[in-house]
Amino acid sequence: MSKNSIYEINNMREQLPLEVFQDIHLHIDDWRASGGNHNDQYVWQQLRYAENIVGRNQDEQ
Repeated sequence: MSKNSIYEINNMREQLPLEVFQDIHLHIDDWRASGGNHNDQYVWQQLRYAENIVGRNQDEQ
């Protein structure tokens, strides 16, 4: 089974600041509303952003 970017972002929900989690989903919703697909590179970029935030937060602890 291939990795699903939105599923992965949702799994990080508890590790992300609420504002970041909401912002990522707003960006994805806007992308999809404009004709984008949930599997486009833009959505994968949002996942990488979430992973970077989680990693940075872990480094600060």
